[in-house]
Amino acid sequence: MSSDFLSADLFPELPKVLVPPPPRKRKPAGAKAPAKPSVNPSQVVTLANAATHLSANPWTDPQACASVLDAHPDYRVLRRLPVRLDWGGAPSAGRTCVLILDTETTGLDQSKEKIIELAMLRLEVDSATGVPLGAVQVFDELEDPGRAIPKEVVALTGITDADVQGKRLDEARIASMLEGVDVVIAHNAAFDRPFCEARIPQFRDLAWACSFADIDWKAQGRNSRKLEALALELGWFYDAHRAEMDCHALLAVLCAPLPKAHERNGLSTLLAAALKPALRLYATHAPFDSKDLLKARGYRWNAEQKVWTTRLADEAALEGECEWLKTEVYGGRHAVVAIEQSDARAKYSSRGGRMVQRQL
Repeated sequence: MSSDFLSADLFPELPKVLVPPPPRKRKPAGAKAPAKPSVNPSQVVTLANAATHLSANPWTDPQACASVLDAHPDYRVLRRLPVRLDWGGAPSAGRTCVLILDTETTGLDQSKEKIIELAMLRLEVDSATGVPLGAVQVFDELEDPGRAIPKEVVALTGITDADVQGKRLDEARIASMLEGVDVVIAHNAAFDRPFCEARIPQFRDLAWACSFADIDWKAQGRNSRKLEALALELGWFYDAHRAEMDCHALLAVLCAPLPKAHERNGLSTLLAAALKPALRLYATHAPFDSKDLLKARGYRWNAEQKVWTTRLADEAALEGECEWLKTEVYGGRHAVVAIEQSDARAKYSSRGGRMVQRQL
């Protein structure tokens, strides 16, 4: 391969920029090496000349290379996700204080496991557009869970027992960051919220929104709701499964225009979602042979309550779902379902909302 790192062997459709050096002449057999190599002055390249040559050659600039590849239909370039700590922006009459949050824990069971890392980004956004304004405050700390971190968690996060030994979250600083917050946003708030409330009770008094559940990513043309996949769709990669970097990735994803609604971004969608009550429908006493039908429609099995449930966006969706249940699941027979209503201060927590029954 030539010295051109974007060689014709790898990218034949790109122009060849560097000319490979001529082949070395084979030394005659038995010839001795000269005591001191002779130097041709015309072959001497000064540092200044080298710098000039490099700046004139676009293939020595990674950004130039990425731009050329991006413009070609057969290539797609991924860039490291940018971390932005100051968004500037003009003063806005309506501002909402948002907290982007992520946790790393010793496991999934919220009744037994502990937080080992908590990260938060506090910022203000324009209430109407969801565009961030000004500086971003960052919090990222580790905490000793009081027992060994499972090896699978160490493999996933890179956080070891030695990293957290003797560490404890700064509760006073957390309380300061939470003061005046309007909405807490997490990607899978149903996981993060119970852990945070168990460790810091002040989280119980705040409104929460979930970027995983409160945005219909499928309707926006995304094949996955996972944060890494959403970032990849935007051309970014990042070091996942560390809480602060996950927060920066979530903020970047939510600031991008939605694929099928360019006039809105994810932040503005979540601010609107936080104002609406959350609705969960319980398909009580659904026939056993309807389980595959319910699962295919997105219902989840609640093993503790032994019932199929689904979340709904609004009253219109609830009406439509009740009609579907009556026809497809209960076969037009008499049935009573349960509906749970929760506002943003209760949804995604382990505390239940207000339950009502409805006859189909």
